[in-house]
Amino acid sequence: MIKLSNIGMHFGGRTILSGADMLVRNGDRIGLVGPNGAGKSTVFKIIAGIEIPDEGEMISDPGLSIGYFSQDTGEMRGSSVIETVMGGDKVTYDIGLRLRKLEERMGDQGDAITEREMDEYGQIQTMFLERDGYGLEDRARTILTGLGIPQDRQDEDVSTFSGGWKMRIALARILAGNPDVLLMDEPTNHLDVESIVWLEQWLKSFKGEIVMICHDREFMTKLCSTTVEVAGGKLVSYSGNYDFYLREREIRRRQIEATYARQQAQIAKDEEFISRFAARASHANLVQSRIKMLEKIERIELPKEDRTMSIAFQPCPRSGEQVVVMDDIFKSYKNRSVLKGICGIVRRLDKIALTGINGAGKSTLLKIIAGEIEPDSGSSTLGSSVRMGYFSQYSFESLDPELTVFEEMCHRLPQATTGEIMSILGAFLFSGDDTKKKISVLSGGEKSRVMLAAILSQPVNFLVLDEPTNHLDIGSREVLLKALNDFDGTIVIVSHDRYFLSRMANRVFEIDDGMLVVYEGDYSYYLEKTGREYFL
Repeated sequence: MIKLSNIGMHFGGRTILSGADMLVRNGDRIGLVGPNGAGKSTVFKIIAGIEIPDEGEMISDPGLSIGYFSQDTGEMRGSSVIETVMGGDKVTYDIGLRLRKLEERMGDQGDAITEREMDEYGQIQTMFLERDGYGLEDRARTILTGLGIPQDRQDEDVSTFSGGWKMRIALARILAGNPDVLLMDEPTNHLDVESIVWLEQWLKSFKGEIVMICHDREFMTKLCSTTVEVAGGKLVSYSGNYDFYLREREIRRRQIEATYARQQAQIAKDEEFISRFAARASHANLVQSRIKMLEKIERIELPKEDRTMSIAFQPCPRSGEQVVVMDDIFKSYKNRSVLKGICGIVRRLDKIALTGINGAGKSTLLKIIAGEIEPDSGSSTLGSSVRMGYFSQYSFESLDPELTVFEEMCHRLPQATTGEIMSILGAFLFSGDDTKKKISVLSGGEKSRVMLAAILSQPVNFLVLDEPTNHLDIGSREVLLKALNDFDGTIVIVSHDRYFLSRMANRVFEIDDGMLVVYEGDYSYYLEKTGREYFL
């Protein structure tokens, strides 16, 4: 059990948490929700013992082990992937290393092992067996494979992997540690759908407690039976999943608004009485009584409205009926064939989900469609009057780190007035001093919002989107989903967000062993036809 009691936390004169309470009981699966900057990560750091609260206390059961997965992987080098992951269960891993050294001593004919070392060997071997130490490597390899890292790469040095792959390795390390409590901050970032489904199943069988921050609505709804909202410095618990939380929060908000309205009416009535009879000696006692009542009253505050993006597409000319024609596209990397004769047609008003296992070539095909790279052979041809907007996973790398948010948008929209740019930025949650921030200090989510603002504010009729929901919170994803559904144009999208795809796509293109398989139906139809209904 973990208990946060009357927690207060302040940074630079700003109050993050005040009088916050939270309880993690045996078997709890908690989704921690709230707007960006509300203090969700601070709650995690307090539970993990990384930060000490300014007020209040955190109490936990003695000997409780906590595994904390964050978006900061730290330094990763000097060991293989499998060694890094096995090290997640540090006690068992260290015992295994000591056993190996003692076994080497036993085989050393020139230096006989001592009786004390033999006694130590017997003791720690018993501990190793109790901890299923001989199965640790198999468990670590199973987790790595489930998270999409193939067997033939698990013995490579971890430093050879990119940042996204290191995130998977860091997640595998936490899971292999098998802690009593898992704290998971955005565990589905950098995972494809197959890996997300595998992680979902693994967590369902996990015997400990889970507290997670996750912007993947489908994932969190399936796993979390309790939701805790971080807002206004408080922690408010809801005894249901994310869908229940949304309904119940609206009910509570309406109740607070009604109570607030009644209180304001009573206050106005009392103030009117005081103003009217203050000068009359005959009513002095009554006036003073009303004044004291007003001074003592605990005034109800309305909860702040969450700020969300507001996307409105610019009018654009109608494109031709054939938006993209792909003809026998081949593409290889380092002597490995990725695309093997891709053929297909994207039609006007299609909203296509491009799917396939990790490494299938989805991003490669989008880059070819967008004209970012050339195929080895074959062609991808845009139709008449097509005006394209392209967003990639790494689009924000094209942002100039030395420019401010406002300057970047001026650079990308040279014809727009200052007022138009400020209006666009405001719709994407940049206002006031936020527009003066340099790109270099923005978070991943903020950089994604800048790129989306630049792309979606232009008059395009064809959107090519590669993981546009990465780094966006649930509220922003909902706004983007509605905007794309309302978009009077054509879309090809790669996303690992199943909730998103199931509510938008009307066709599915799957890359399977380098070939394109077309499903003339929505995402649910695709899952049914491929036998993957468990994805939803």
